[in-house]
Amino acid sequence: MRFFEKLKERLFKSNARIEQGVDAILVEERVVDDALLEELEDLLVQADFGVNVAQRASAAVAEGRFGKSVPAEEVKRLLAAEVARTLAPVARPLPLYAKRPQVILVVGVNGGGKTTTVGKLASQLKSAGKSVVVAAADTFRAAAVEQLKIWGQRAGVPVIAKTEGADAAGVAYDALREAQERGADVLLIDTAGRLQNRGDLMAELDKILRVLQKLDPTAPHNVLLVLDATVGQNALSQVEIFQKIAKVSGLIMTKLDGTAKGGVLVALAEKFGLPIHAVGVGEAIDDLQPFEAQEFARALTGAKAL
Repeated sequence: MRFFEKLKERLFKSNARIEQGVDAILVEERVVDDALLEELEDLLVQADFGVNVAQRASAAVAEGRFGKSVPAEEVKRLLAAEVARTLAPVARPLPLYAKRPQVILVVGVNGGGKTTTVGKLASQLKSAGKSVVVAAADTFRAAAVEQLKIWGQRAGVPVIAKTEGADAAGVAYDALREAQERGADVLLIDTAGRLQNRGDLMAELDKILRVLQKLDPTAPHNVLLVLDATVGQNALSQVEIFQKIAKVSGLIMTKLDGTAKGGVLVALAEKFGLPIHAVGVGEAIDDLQPFEAQEFARALTGAKAL
């Protein structure tokens, strides 16, 4: 199945909210007037697009059409075009550098799909011919360590881990030293994400950064924030927090298959402009795919074409 078809199928909750909402607004022959535009804006705000994007999209519908009737499919196409315009500047693949090892620090709240994403990335990079080392530096959760070990066995990559409650920075340091000795291409570091105690989290991440830079002053080379789409607008506050703590360089959005809040990606792009490298729409390894603005825009809105 092409990823677009899979994306549309898995985004059915978000897609249904928007597509059915547009159909409901235009169920009868209606002309574009202030009332219709207000209903459209409300629909998009409720779908987590954010106020600015909702206003721009309704303005695009109004342009040249005010006082005229407009079919639902045309509205969906216009919405998709506005979404694609918003997302296109941030849809960028994860950058891979000649620097060896490239250190990728992965952050995010626990339960957001972070550890699974690290495992999938490790497996995908290995399949692409990269030598990979993984650090299980989320020592707060024994389940995270065990999960990464399973992924490491599947992918055939070493996982550097210690016991539950061990010093996370020590794990990261040992993993970077191991990656350097092996001449590995990539080091992926999973970290804890206890937002209920931001002070501890900040101190732990600061310590990880300090020890990494003892071995490589340029590390980390990427800081990826993994976000759970089901949290909707709360994703915006998570980005703000982690930007302050860890200087996030790019985003990965998971669990788009289980929510009606997929529109939050549009709000994130509008507010922060951070690269969105990949999206997850399921549990299988190939359900984590590079983010493509036009395909996502069509799948989200139900538009047949842009």
